[in-house]
Amino acid sequence: MKRVMFALAVLALFVGSAYAQGTIKIGGIWTLADITGKQGSAAAQLAVEEINAAGGVLGKKLELIVVDDEGKADKAAAAVEKLATVDKVDVFVGGMASGAELGKIPAFKKYNKVVMSTGAAGGTVEKGLGPSPDSDFYFHLHPWDYNQGASYAEGWDAIQKKYPNIQIKKIFLAYEEGAFGKSSWDATKILFGSDNRYIVDGASFKSALLGGGDYTAVLEAAKAFKPDLFIWAGYDADALPLLEQSKAMKFSPGIYLGAPPGWPIDFGASKLSPNVMLYGMWSTAMNNNNPASAKFFKNYVAKYKEEPATYFAPLAYSAVYILAEGIKNAGTTETTALIKALEATKYVSPLGETITFKPSNIIKHQGITRQKILQWQNGEQQVIWPFEAATAAPVYPFPAWK
Repeated sequence: MKRVMFALAVLALFVGSAYAQGTIKIGGIWTLADITGKQGSAAAQLAVEEINAAGGVLGKKLELIVVDDEGKADKAAAAVEKLATVDKVDVFVGGMASGAELGKIPAFKKYNKVVMSTGAAGGTVEKGLGPSPDSDFYFHLHPWDYNQGASYAEGWDAIQKKYPNIQIKKIFLAYEEGAFGKSSWDATKILFGSDNRYIVDGASFKSALLGGGDYTAVLEAAKAFKPDLFIWAGYDADALPLLEQSKAMKFSPGIYLGAPPGWPIDFGASKLSPNVMLYGMWSTAMNNNNPASAKFFKNYVAKYKEEPATYFAPLAYSAVYILAEGIKNAGTTETTALIKALEATKYVSPLGETITFKPSNIIKHQGITRQKILQWQNGEQQVIWPFEAATAAPVYPFPAWK
């Protein structure tokens, strides 16, 4: 009997040791051809390596397994299936394009593993997820389109009040024809056009990310409208071609603003970049007054020998750290326990936000709800608004093309 008990004790010790020495698998899904996916996945891997170097989580190492969704709904759905059934991941992270995220939702619901989403601003995604409790597995870090729109409206009101020389009456939105662009257009009409303070117009274009690249029609419509504020909502592949074609047409509105999730790595070095405004959540200028930002930036550059050019990098980095802390506090990756642990999140992020989760219009777990207004000045993104985080005053108007 003693021998049996001893054998069972040894077996239990062996099994426990093997369990502790295993890995916690994180399934990452990004659009790798886009800067947001390239640098977002890289930043997530950096976080994994930092956490593992500090001892891992629950005595285990983290492992990030990345699949490219190519920005397409069917590829995104297949990525979830592969990660869940072949790689047998414990949790999911990532995301950018709303159209691709819509494709993931049925599989996400099927496997009911915790998802820490870094993208998908489109309200159609939130509607697809549905209300609590069926969507409680989904933690959405990125602001929804209506969150973004509300913060933009607040920001422009504040900027016009502080800088009386900046006055906006007419707004034109050029938007990519997918879910992201269409939701941006819907939100813009509601937030800027509903009270008749602004005159709003817009037109769609096919993004270069998805095979487009000719912006003639949308820019001609914008130029004829003569906007005070011109906004384009697309992807990093559209940034320079739009500016080149705007210059060729001599289209130079008072404010020229891009709203892609990320910018080309070398955009600041382009002669076309000065004084272009943008919406975002982070810039390298924040390193001067945000220790978490400075640490992230230093470690990212040391590992990859390039600067992060999109806020999706610190956002994905934060996502992994939030997941790791939640798993540690839950003592498991089991969905119900992990959800409860993540609901107590208070993460001081490189984005200048202490991230917590609270209900949005539909889902229960929404993270960040506000974006920033920035401007490219001397090759670097400067924060213009909110004023408490500002690193520079705005340069206005956008200069006429020479």
